[in-house]
Amino acid sequence: MIQSFLLRGGAGARLTLLLLLMMTGLSLRPHAAQASHLRAGDIQAKVDTTSPANPRRIFFKMVLYTDNSSPVDQPAATIFFGDGTSSCIDGIPRAVKRAIPGNTDTSVNIYYFEHIYPATGGYNVEFIGENRNDGVVNMSDSKSQSFYIRTYVYIDPALGLNHSPVFTAPAIDKAATGQVFLHNPGAYDADQDSLAFHLMASQQVPAGIRGTVGGFPCSGQGAGTGNNTPVPRPVPNFRFPSDQAITAGNPRAVQVAYGGVPAGVVDADAIFVQDVNTGQITWNAPVAVGFYNIAFEVEEWRRVPLGRRLIGRVIRDMQIIVTASTNLRPTITIPQDICVVAGQRVTGTVTAVDGATPSSPQSPITLFAYGGIFPPATFRQTASGPPQATGTFSWQTTCSNVAKVPYLVVFKAQDNPVLPSNTNPALIDEKTWRITVVGPPPQNLRATPTAAAGGLNSMVLNWDTYTCANAAHFYIYRKVNPSTFTPGPCDTGIPASSGYVRIATVGPNMTTFTDLNTDATNTNRGLDRGQNYCYRIYADFPLPAGGESIASNEACAQISGRGALLTNVDVATTSATTGQMAVRWTQPRPTGGGSFSSAVRYNLSRAEGLTPAAADFVPVAHGPFTALTDTSYVDLGLDTQNKQYTYKLEFVQALATPISEISPTASSVRVSALPANVAASAITVSWTYNVPWDNATQPTAIYRRTGNAGPYVRIGTAASTAAGGTYADRDPALVKGQNYCYYVETNGRYPGFAFLSSLLNRSQERCLTLISPPCTPVLTLLPTNCDSLASLSEFPRLNEKYTNRLRWTVGNTPAGCDAAPVSYKVYYRPTPTGRFTLLGTTTATSYVHGNLAFSGGCYALQAIAGSGAVSDTSNVACQDNCVFFKLPNIFTPNGDGANDQFRPKNSSPVRRVHFQAFNRWGTKVFENTTTSDDPILINWDGGGPTGEANTKLKNVDGVYFYLAEVEFADFAGTKRTYKGWVEIVR
Repeated sequence: MIQSFLLRGGAGARLTLLLLLMMTGLSLRPHAAQASHLRAGDIQAKVDTTSPANPRRIFFKMVLYTDNSSPVDQPAATIFFGDGTSSCIDGIPRAVKRAIPGNTDTSVNIYYFEHIYPATGGYNVEFIGENRNDGVVNMSDSKSQSFYIRTYVYIDPALGLNHSPVFTAPAIDKAATGQVFLHNPGAYDADQDSLAFHLMASQQVPAGIRGTVGGFPCSGQGAGTGNNTPVPRPVPNFRFPSDQAITAGNPRAVQVAYGGVPAGVVDADAIFVQDVNTGQITWNAPVAVGFYNIAFEVEEWRRVPLGRRLIGRVIRDMQIIVTASTNLRPTITIPQDICVVAGQRVTGTVTAVDGATPSSPQSPITLFAYGGIFPPATFRQTASGPPQATGTFSWQTTCSNVAKVPYLVVFKAQDNPVLPSNTNPALIDEKTWRITVVGPPPQNLRATPTAAAGGLNSMVLNWDTYTCANAAHFYIYRKVNPSTFTPGPCDTGIPASSGYVRIATVGPNMTTFTDLNTDATNTNRGLDRGQNYCYRIYADFPLPAGGESIASNEACAQISGRGALLTNVDVATTSATTGQMAVRWTQPRPTGGGSFSSAVRYNLSRAEGLTPAAADFVPVAHGPFTALTDTSYVDLGLDTQNKQYTYKLEFVQALATPISEISPTASSVRVSALPANVAASAITVSWTYNVPWDNATQPTAIYRRTGNAGPYVRIGTAASTAAGGTYADRDPALVKGQNYCYYVETNGRYPGFAFLSSLLNRSQERCLTLISPPCTPVLTLLPTNCDSLASLSEFPRLNEKYTNRLRWTVGNTPAGCDAAPVSYKVYYRPTPTGRFTLLGTTTATSYVHGNLAFSGGCYALQAIAGSGAVSDTSNVACQDNCVFFKLPNIFTPNGDGANDQFRPKNSSPVRRVHFQAFNRWGTKVFENTTTSDDPILINWDGGGPTGEANTKLKNVDGVYFYLAEVEFADFAGTKRTYKGWVEIVR
């Protein structure tokens, strides 16, 4: 695409000349008549592993697959290194040429080469071959299209050794019409980086080899007329193999029955998909014979302490040969996915049975296994069939195999027709086995109470030397009282649901730790007397592979004596202004008996809510309490009608170095009551709390009053859980329209303390009118006009944000619902799935959600009746983020504060932008990646590479070419590439 803009004097003539040169030398250059022979290929890379290693020296291996029916050979290759240099034409000799087992029509060609880069950073290593083999049906005139593959390497010594993904399965495969085609590249990463697979169109370079290779230092036949920077484009008229346009719908490409993933939908349109995690390609199903080429990009993601980082990409172009065959493909059966502890041997049996028809009887089957664990893993075929082929897999795992993600082993079964031919090829079935290796649990964890300096209580932990010497850390967790958590055979780490909290991290060689209850300020607080402390530990393993161990056994021990324990947070009076809360606690006992040797005091503090933050607590009005026997307090002037309160008790010994013990916090009981059905014939009573004692072993009593005055009557009991409970009041005497009030009284106990076995705590009183629940609202989200925003000269401007507008009506469901709600709760989530968060409550039938960084997201509503009853959730209204991106063609980095940075003039929300700028000779002068967290995208100030004395050089005024790879923040994560030019004028 040629862009034309108004430029200041003199720039237009220079740009016109440059564009004419580009059109003459590149875009309008006719394809040269070249031999056609290239089927498929890929490039692999690894860092220098010699001694001493040079981090900027990269070794490469390129594999090309050539058509044996072509008289043309590929004895040498032309490589572009991504730093403005190349191998010159045919500068890389072939090292190996051999046949592929079972594919006599194709040869494998292997080329080894290396390159030392001038600096750290990212580089595209590219190959152009001339040309593709003839007869590829999903593109135009394949014999005239060049062949292009690429590998992106990122050089950063901080990343350590790095290897690009390796493909263990050939990039050439056979398929039959009317049968499901499967292919897995058998990719693995030697560094255990995560791989992600994405289909893409096959690429070509219109300029060809000679039009891309530069001059000096190349000379003679090795020189070209380009700048050593390939400009790839999709091959003309590329279509994925399942596209109906390939056969113009006659015959129509349809799916056949298939029990794998994705399952076949008989007679639905054909599909061609690739699993993003395993790379498995499924084509259900071919309909027309011929050669088909597709490409896919494999992204290499490195796990780093702050998340994941993209450090490499490999484009593989592969060919699928489809024939009309009566041969039926075999069916392979593999073991179920498995998880093992490092040190265990993994074994598995693989079987396969060949398909059969009267004209194509069963044939012997050859079994293959691909993956990065061969060797030391082995796979031995023990029978070929018919009727059944059998093979045995074996792998002795070690601690070095522990990893966050599973190892993938691809098993393939290939039949062997009696008379193989182009119309009766060998066919395959394949499946992927996932093997997860976890670390063994640390052994023999023990906990021993001890007294530390200053009178602090502490716990000494000991465990055996860990089996895996390559572990990175031990993580130490603690909780009060034993946990019901029991790790399964492959459950690593310690989940938050277990109640454990991490208290320390120590080195992998440690076998002991002393718990002094150290707080965030690194102050040792000591452990509380009378508490039963339980511990578990587990190990993790170094990145990039990562991985964790199973948790250790649980080790518990009790500190002697007894701390001060909250026992009651009882709502004595319900009122919005004069509410009262009765708080009680136990008197502590010193370790070893006797009396405390110093003055003591209690500090009682209060916060609002069920789980308040530590900073939210404020001292009660009449504290501190300085008598050891002061163990109760009535907190006055509270809003117990509308608020729930949580209390914290601190016991302080006034020694030379004061010792502070904080008891577990305890909340009041908060009750709610709502109509239970549309008929208004029942009421659901619910309550919540967060307390350190056990309310679950003894029943909770429910009390009810009819009207706003009079006595309460106990109407029943219900079981409580660790967090609350529910009771359904279905009394036939309930009358619709009548007012009812409720409160509950919990009955708790501290296990191990017989005298603390009946802790009674009342909730506040909750009144309601028994009416039908409100009708479900019907929500509308007014859409953002993306076209209007895209047409603006600049968007977003400084501090300019998105605004979403909602409106709704009262629905008429369920039948008999209350059509007069008093308010609405508005919920929002920024993604199409996930949990909603409450935005706010309004009495209006519209809502404005402003100050948004992006417009995409989903909304939902609930209507609220005067009784407090809540409607069903409304329909979910969603809209996606816009997708547009516009770059200027000029900027003036002269320091005047106006137009000093190259940045988008108009852009919808993006996740990331990878930007590269090149001078007219094709040398990269700038590269960066910006994300949505950066205040300015791209943000190029016209600077160039870093020079001597670590100074940043300025690029001279003139025209530069750019490549911007943009990942948008829409739900689909759309990716687009923008190419163009920009002029720097200072």
